[in-house]
Amino acid sequence: MVKATLRFVGADLVLRLESPILFPESLMEQMIYDKEQDEYHIKPQYYPQLRKWLDSNGHEIVSEFNTEFTLEREVEKKFSLRDYQIEAFAAWEANRYRGVVVLPTGGGKTLIAIAGIHTLREKTLVVVPTINLMDQWADKISEFLNYPREQIALFGGGEKEIDEITITTYDSAALNFRRFADKFGLIVFDEVHHLPAPTYKRIAEGSIAKHRLGLSATPERADQMHLELEELVGPIVYRLDPQKLSEEGYIAPYEHKIIYVSLSPEEKKEYDKNMSFYRGFLSTSKISFRSALDFERKLIRRSFWDPYARQAVQAHRKARHIAFNAREKLKAIEAILRRHRRQRVIIFSEFIDVVNQISRTFIIPKITSETKAAERRLILSAFASGEITKIATGKVLDEGFDVSGASIGIIASGTSQKRQIIQRLGRLLRPEPGKKAILYELVTEGTVEESSSRRRSRAIKKEKQKRLENA
Repeated sequence: MVKATLRFVGADLVLRLESPILFPESLMEQMIYDKEQDEYHIKPQYYPQLRKWLDSNGHEIVSEFNTEFTLEREVEKKFSLRDYQIEAFAAWEANRYRGVVVLPTGGGKTLIAIAGIHTLREKTLVVVPTINLMDQWADKISEFLNYPREQIALFGGGEKEIDEITITTYDSAALNFRRFADKFGLIVFDEVHHLPAPTYKRIAEGSIAKHRLGLSATPERADQMHLELEELVGPIVYRLDPQKLSEEGYIAPYEHKIIYVSLSPEEKKEYDKNMSFYRGFLSTSKISFRSALDFERKLIRRSFWDPYARQAVQAHRKARHIAFNAREKLKAIEAILRRHRRQRVIIFSEFIDVVNQISRTFIIPKITSETKAAERRLILSAFASGEITKIATGKVLDEGFDVSGASIGIIASGTSQKRQIIQRLGRLLRPEPGKKAILYELVTEGTVEESSSRRRSRAIKKEKQKRLENA
């Protein structure tokens, strides 16, 4: 029997053998052999496969780190899963508790993770995008597993605790990934589309956790790096679109309405001036774009060394800001708010200064990246209870935040990205008997915003048609 010793050296898992053995090609592809030290280096994420192969071939394994992940504290099931959640969990379970589950925002992805903790009863790390989501996850785990809230550790935002169940942010986990390497048997990645980023994927690569669950409404990324998720977490094992949940009554039916507005004469003059400069530069430089990524690669990078390209980028941004924030939109917002004065409404804008302006104009609370956590919780609590019925916000509510009770959304300005439009729909899609969710989109006609709107509309239609296409 060949003795195999495993230990951590920096970010690597290092294997030393008493005598040479022949590894399968699937493992050899992931290993680096250090001839001087006579040992193999491999990323910790491959520990389960490596250990399984060594075990099955009769090797004596000595691991100089923790390999025991059973929860010592009891967990109690205080929840029930909907039919589609049961299907999603079964698909993840069938893939040996590895993979990505894709559900619409509001579809209850968190409960699938909680069911995973209950079933596996393993020490668990939950990775979330924002500090505010740490408390939200902790509250739900405590409630649905009857688990003491004070015994759920938070790692991030000044907290540095690690316990059997730990919740952290992508930023904190990336900076401290070595501390988590051998602490958990299950890792849950909320909004998993963040994970493939170069600074974040070390979280997955640096852990020996065998069981992994990724959650997202839209895992695809424009840079195609989502393809790495299969290696980091596992393949997409289950996907469900918003339309099916709407038809089955789990989320409210929704309607998408576009309202066109015009630029004022002064705005149009300034818009035309900036767009003329921008298009003139593209024409003389013979630059063309096929995607937003293409724009960044060709023009943004060129602006680092070309002053004319830099002016073109600035002109494009000015024109875009004018189009997305036409003054006529305030009148449109006022009309919508009057129409839905008794319903809860969320108003989105890509620009903080516009959020501030909307808040001042209509005397409604706002939530931006500058809003303190305590104030944010207070506003969301009041909104959920119906004490307040209108909120103005920026990108901060695009992702993961649980906003209960909203049935009307207004996109005052925003990007054409599919993920943002689906996340914003998700803020509205909460069951409310007899109510239909409506997403109003304010579009400045005759500007670049019209093309952005068309891309957003295609994204929505695609989500609605996906079920028919998959039938």
